[in-house]
Amino acid sequence: MANLLRTLILIMVASVLLTASKALGYDLVELSHIHLAIMVFIYTIFAQAFVMFYFIGVARLVNNIDLILHSENNLGELFEEAPEDLGPYIKKVKRFVHEADLCKRQTIPWTILMLILGMIGFLLGGAHDTGLVAKTTHSGVIYGFIVSMLIGFFRQWYYLGKSHVLLRKVKGLFEIPDGQM
Repeated sequence: MANLLRTLILIMVASVLLTASKALGYDLVELSHIHLAIMVFIYTIFAQAFVMFYFIGVARLVNNIDLILHSENNLGELFEEAPEDLGPYIKKVKRFVHEADLCKRQTIPWTILMLILGMIGFLLGGAHDTGLVAKTTHSGVIYGFIVSMLIGFFRQWYYLGKSHVLLRKVKGLFEIPDGQM
């Protein structure tokens, strides 16, 4: 899943850079800058929603496991036969909870900033097209969007890898099948 999400955000970055290059006058595609921007921003929302929900889902899974271990209810969801001493599992899962929350905290703010700046830039593009704002206003917000997107891209790339490894550790510890979350 992490590799799929990495592919989605890589396509997103390439598409945004293509749209920016089209706006700067490079004719790399036959679509107009406006038509390209509409498609690319819709795709950006789509890709970032997937990435955000992946990190939320990983953190939720690990927190649910932590809750099951601490409450000692429903241990059958984690073990075929529950061990007498849950101490080693609780210790490992506590570390997993910290790692999952860290991944979520390090990526979701950039995702939200990216989406907010993208929306504002998109709306200012329409306002510029109708003559309500100057081109520099639209361009400035878009440059901010591109910078936040690039920072967010590298953070997401890194933490997608860490979350993928974390999921492997959790699933290995409790022998959870790969297709189950």
